[in-house]
Amino acid sequence: PAVHDNLAIYFVHGKSRGGPVPLTLAEALAKKTIEVREIGQVNELRVENTGNEEIFIQAGDIVKGGQQDRVLSVSLVLKPHSGPLAIASFCVEQGRWSARGGEDVRKFSSANASLPSRTAKIEMAGAALPQIDGADAQSVGTRQREIWNSVKEIQGKLTSNLGAPVAAAPSRTSLQLALENGGLERAQADYVKALQGLGEQDDDIVGYIFAVNGKINSADIYPSNGLFRKMWPKLLRASATEALTEHDGVAAPAPPVSEASGFLASPSDARSVEKDVGSGGSVQMRESAKTLFMEAKPAAAPASAWVHRNYLAR
Repeated sequence: PAVHDNLAIYFVHGKSRGGPVPLTLAEALAKKTIEVREIGQVNELRVENTGNEEIFIQAGDIVKGGQQDRVLSVSLVLKPHSGPLAIASFCVEQGRWSARGGEDVRKFSSANASLPSRTAKIEMAGAALPQIDGADAQSVGTRQREIWNSVKEIQGKLTSNLGAPVAAAPSRTSLQLALENGGLERAQADYVKALQGLGEQDDDIVGYIFAVNGKINSADIYPSNGLFRKMWPKLLRASATEALTEHDGVAAPAPPVSEASGFLASPSDARSVEKDVGSGGSVQMRESAKTLFMEAKPAAAPASAWVHRNYLAR
């Protein structure tokens, strides 16, 4: 692993799929070739690709603006000129339901951060797909409350570990504004300086696993090095934020590579559940004692057409 302080990174190497690399959501919003719009519901938004390039959306992308900042809860690729499509979301800013400053209350302006919480991602996954063990899935409302609790916990731990409040005056409950805190960005910079270049050295890196405080946290894998490189800076900042959130001052050794490899392998034999998640996408989920695995692909497409694999430690 590549290690900085309490964060360990294990790069995943593999052959890249051919073809053009889609725009990320952040790139498309900057180019104004996608619209992410409010429809008056907390847990659903509308997305539309108005451009000529495919756009990759990843579960965990935070969109800023609208009536409340949201986190998108499914990974998918939007085709060019897609027309308006529904996408599931959760609120990561409690209480606001009006314009904030000069922002457009009808649309979202940027997607520069990723949800820095493994536990919140597990809650999102449970809403997208039924539990494999057959138990009744919790209501979306219950999971929304758990995600709000995760936001409060992130803000509280970061405030303690950084020695200064991270909540922002324009909206003290906004996770996005907390992630824009200058003190946090300065602390992240040490991790970025140590680790970002290592992910850009080899042209066969297609993903990464990371561990915090000596414990495997999660992994993201892509069909190409090109897409990984586009996502890597944003995901590294989120991984660094998790490391800063959970920093306990106790030096723990990074897990051995065999443990990281076993983390990826553990759900391979588990029973799978697949569900159409709208917007032309589907997600297959497998669950083992150690790992929750999700593979996103276009609906009705062959398994080889997957666009994102996410592994979360249980």
